[in-house]
Amino acid sequence: MKKYESIKRNLLKDKKVKAEYDKLKGTAYLIDKIIEMRLKHNMSQEEFAKKLGTKQSGIARLEKASTNPTVAYLARIAKVFNKKLSIEFK
Repeated sequence: MKKYESIKRNLLKDKKVKAEYDKLKGTAYLIDKIIEMRLKHNMSQEEFAKKLGTKQSGIARLEKASTNPTVAYLARIAKVFNKKLSIEFK
C-alpha cells in the first residue's frame, strides 16, 4: 500500500493532475478507498473481481475512474470487505 500512496503523492505534484483530481474529489476519494481496501487485503484486481462477481477489466475501469459505480455496486464492494456503506450529504 505504501507504493500506491507514494505513486499518488508523486502524481499529485503535477499541477494539471492535481487540478483534475480536485475536480473529481468525491469520485477520487471513493476510488482511493476501494484501492486501499483491496491492497490492505492483499487482493489483486482479479481476486477482487472474483469476490465481487465481475471481471478484472471492470475493476481496472473502476480504479482508473473510467466508470461511475452505482450505489448498489458500492454496496457489493462494501460487502466484500465486510464494511458498511454510508452515504451522506454534509
